[in-house]
Amino acid sequence: MDFWISQLFNGVSYGALLFLLAGGLSLIFGMMRIVNMTHGSYYLLGGYVALTVIWRSGNFVLAVLVGALAIAAVGIGEWNAFLKRLSGQELGQVLTTMGFALIFQDLALLIWGGDPYTIPVPAVLSGAYTVGQLYFPVYRIFIVAVAALVAVVLWLVLERTRIGAMMRATVDDPEMARGVGINVYLISMAVFALGATLAALAGAVRGASWASIRAPTSRSCRTPSSSSSSAAWAASRGP
Repeated sequence: MDFWISQLFNGVSYGALLFLLAGGLSLIFGMMRIVNMTHGSYYLLGGYVALTVIWRSGNFVLAVLVGALAIAAVGIGEWNAFLKRLSGQELGQVLTTMGFALIFQDLALLIWGGDPYTIPVPAVLSGAYTVGQLYFPVYRIFIVAVAALVAVVLWLVLERTRIGAMMRATVDDPEMARGVGINVYLISMAVFALGATLAALAGAVRGASWASIRAPTSRSCRTPSSSSSSAAWAASRGP
């Protein structure tokens, strides 16, 4: 019985991390119909930016926030410069975002190198709860709590707020949304930035204690399997 409880906890905690990563991707594709192959690189860069901030400040919360906001800014820049002109052009979206994924991966390799790093975890999130012979790491409980909070906030925003109604209207009928005064361009940019933020958040929390952060090698960036970007590479390392 203890074995199954521990495996259930491992599955839930790892699934929570995957939700943070995949939530942004599904948000962008589901609401904007943009095939964003750069999403995994946002995950990678979010972890590296958080790592750099915590090296300089020693503040875990600040590192996560700065990592998420920095990658949101990168996503806004990519949207404004390229993707807003490629609405409905799936091939153009794939080629553009795939190109950015390769660029971002090589930049990470150039700036931070290929050595593995781990983001230090604050003392309050260290250790574990022991129940009988079961061992529950505090940090994994924290990840489940963060994922649950993000899920609730996303649901409330999308289903219970005026902003969520504007997002749904923009997806369903952009022309009609413009006709009633909705800024379709601003809403689309906000959705893309939110998706990038979730990817960066996943990268920051994943890099803390649970697994080391490492940029993919130049060779791995060039293989056909890189179409799933660095997210698949990182996820394959397991919890």
